[in-house]
Amino acid sequence: MKKGILLCIGFISMSLTQAQDITDALRYSKDDIQGTARYRALSGAFGALGGDMSAVAINPAGSSVFNDSHISFSLTNQNNKTDTKYFNGSNNATESTIDLNQIGAAFVFDINSKTSNWKKFTLGVTYNKIEDYNNDWFAYGTNNNNSIGSYFLENANGLRLDEISRFQGETYADAYSDIGYFYGNQNQQAFLGYESYILEPLTDSDDNTLYTSNIADGDFYQEHTYAATGYNGKFTINASTQYGENLYFGLNVNTHFINYERSTYLFEGNNNSGSLINEVGFQNNLKTIGSGVSFQFGGILKIEKQLRVGLTYDTPTWYTIEDETSQSIKTLSYDGIALENGSTFYDININPRVINVYEQYNLKTPGKLTGSLAYVFGTNGLISIDYSIKDYGNTKFKPASDTYFSYQNNIISESLTTASTFKIGGEYKIKQVSLRGGYRFEESPYKDEETVGDLNGYSFGLGYNFGNLKLDLTFDHYKRETNYQLYQIGLTDAANLDSKNSNVTLSLSFNL
Repeated sequence: MKKGILLCIGFISMSLTQAQDITDALRYSKDDIQGTARYRALSGAFGALGGDMSAVAINPAGSSVFNDSHISFSLTNQNNKTDTKYFNGSNNATESTIDLNQIGAAFVFDINSKTSNWKKFTLGVTYNKIEDYNNDWFAYGTNNNNSIGSYFLENANGLRLDEISRFQGETYADAYSDIGYFYGNQNQQAFLGYESYILEPLTDSDDNTLYTSNIADGDFYQEHTYAATGYNGKFTINASTQYGENLYFGLNVNTHFINYERSTYLFEGNNNSGSLINEVGFQNNLKTIGSGVSFQFGGILKIEKQLRVGLTYDTPTWYTIEDETSQSIKTLSYDGIALENGSTFYDININPRVINVYEQYNLKTPGKLTGSLAYVFGTNGLISIDYSIKDYGNTKFKPASDTYFSYQNNIISESLTTASTFKIGGEYKIKQVSLRGGYRFEESPYKDEETVGDLNGYSFGLGYNFGNLKLDLTFDHYKRETNYQLYQIGLTDAANLDSKNSNVTLSLSFNL
C-alpha cells in the first residue's frame, strides 16, 4: 500500500526519481557564442585571429594579439520565426528580444626586457551569452492514429493501482505529492491519467497493474503550445602571453550559468464512437537552474607575416543542475461517465499546485577541438576559417551508477554522434570603414540527421574606426529544422519546426 504518512506537506515535493532525458542533455551541450558585432560578422571564424573579446572566448590566446588594453560591449536585437507543421496543420510564430549579450575587457602588460623572449602577458574578463532559449511556437493538426491517452497508458501499465490513486478523502495535492515522493515521476503521470478518468483498470483491486484507455481509437484534433525563456551564459577569466614575435598561448577558466523555463500545453479533442473522454488539456511546467565550470587551452602561431594558424581545446563542461516541475490536467466527457455512487462525471480539473523539486544532478557535456587558419592581407583585410569537432555522444548524466541515468546515457550514446562545424569569414578595409561577411555550417548532432537538422547561416556587417573607439554593426541569420517529439513515450508524434533566427548586433569598443 501507498505510504500513509506524508513527509512533505504544501507546495513542495521531493522526488527520488529523475525525469531528465536526451533533450535536456543536448540543450545544455550546445554552444553558440553570440558575441561582438565583428565576431558575428565573420560568422565566428576567429580562432586564428584574436584581437576581439568574443574571439578570446573561442581561443584564449587571442587576447595577447591586442596591442593595448581593450573594452567592448554588445547589444543584440534577436528575431525568431518558427514555421510549424503537424499532420494537416501549419502555423508560424515570431518573437523579438533585445539583450546585452557580451561585455568584456582585456588588460595588456608589456614585458620590457631586452634579454627575454616573452613580450607581454594579458589578463582578461568577459561575459558571453552562449545560448538563448527564448522560443514560442504553436502547432496544431488532426492525428489519425495516436492520442494523449497512450502517454498515460504507457506510464501506468505495470504499476499497482494503489500506487497511482488517492485514498478515500485524500486531496489531489496530498496524493500527487505523496506519490511523487515515494514512487517518482512515472507514478505521478499515471496518477493524473487515472484520476482524470483517462485510464481504466482491468480490475478494481489494489494489485491491478493493467489498464485501458477511455479514449477510443479514431481521429484526434491536437494543439501543442510551447513557450520557453532563459539563457546559458559564460563568464570567462582569461590569461595569455606572447612569446617571441609569432607565438601566443592562452588559458580560459569558464563559469557557466543556466536559467531555463518552459511551459507546454496540449489540448486534444475527439468525437470518436465509444470515447468516454472527449477533451483533454495537459499542462507541464519546467524550471531549471544550473552552474558549471570548464577550461580552454589555445595557441596561435604566425607561420609567416600574413599566415596564422590556431588550435583550441575546450574541455567538457561539468554542470550541477536543479529542476522543478509542476503539472495540471483537465478532462471533459460530453455524455458523462456514470459512477458507482450514482452520480455522473462530466468534467474534472486536477491542479495539485505542487512543485516537484528533483534531486540535484550532474551533467558532463562533450569537449571540443577547433583548428583555425587565417590569412591577413596587410592592412587591407583578411580571410579566416575555423573547423570544430564535437562528439555529442559523450554527453553523460551523473552519477552514472544511477539506473535511470545509465539508461538515458545509453540512449544518448546510441542517438547522438560527432558533429563538425565549419566557419568562414572575411574583412576588407577602406580607410576607416571595414566591410565584413561570413558563412557557417553546423552538422546535426543526431545520427538520424532528422530529429535535429543541419544548421546553415550567413552574416554581413560593417565597422567604423574612430581611432581609439570603434563602432560595429552586423546582421546575421541562420536556420535549422527540428522534429520536436511531443512526449518521450506514448504520444511520440513530432511537430516539424523550421526555425529562422535573425539578429542585429551593435558593438562599441575602445582601447585604454
